[in-house]
Amino acid sequence: MPDKVEEQINHEFYTQERWNNWIKQVQESGFVLTESDEPSTNEGEVFVNMEDDIILACLKVIAKFDRDILSSESTLKAIAELRDIVLAEIEPISEDIDLMVDSLQTSLMGGIAACECYIEGDFDPKPKMKDIIKSAIDAEGAGDVQIAMGYVAQIGAAVIGGKKIPKKALENVPYGFVAEWLDGIESIAAAMVGANSYKKDDD
Repeated sequence: MPDKVEEQINHEFYTQERWNNWIKQVQESGFVLTESDEPSTNEGEVFVNMEDDIILACLKVIAKFDRDILSSESTLKAIAELRDIVLAEIEPISEDIDLMVDSLQTSLMGGIAACECYIEGDFDPKPKMKDIIKSAIDAEGAGDVQIAMGYVAQIGAAVIGGKKIPKKALENVPYGFVAEWLDGIESIAAAMVGANSYKKDDD
C-alpha cells in the first residue's frame, strides 16, 4: 500500500498538461529578442515564471524527501518523471522563442542535476564554491561536459542544503553550459529565499 501512495504522489508534482500550458503561453507571448538580448516588453516574464514553477515543483519533491514522506528511490523517480517532461524537445515556435526555451531547458538541467545529487547525498555540505566553480569551468573548457555537470550538481546540492554561493564566486564565469547550469542553481536559491509554503504542501 505505501508504494501505491508514493506512486500517486509522484504524479502530482508536475504533469504533461502543466508543461503544455506553459508552452501555449510561450507561443502566445509574441516574445522577440531586442539588440540587447532583452525582451522588448514584459512578454519575457513568461520564461521566468515558467522556470520558477518548475523549480518549485522540484523543491516540493525534495521537501517530501526531507520529511521522510518519500524514500530516496521514490524521490529520484519523481524528479526523473519531471525531467522527462520539461527537457523533452518541443516543436519549433519561432527563432527567438526557441532560443529562450533552449536556454531555459539548459538552465533546468543544472537545477534538476542538483536535486538528484542532493537526494543521493553525494556532495560536500560545506564546499569551497569558488574552487568547484573553477573546476567546472576548467572541465567544460577541456570538453568534459559530464564532469563539469557533476561539479555544478554538487554546488546545487549544497545550495539546497542551505549553503549560499558568494557573489564573487560567480564573477567572470564565461558564457557556456556551466554559466547556464548555474542560472538554474541560482533559481533554486532564489526560490528558497522566497515563500517556503512548498515545504508543507501536501498536494
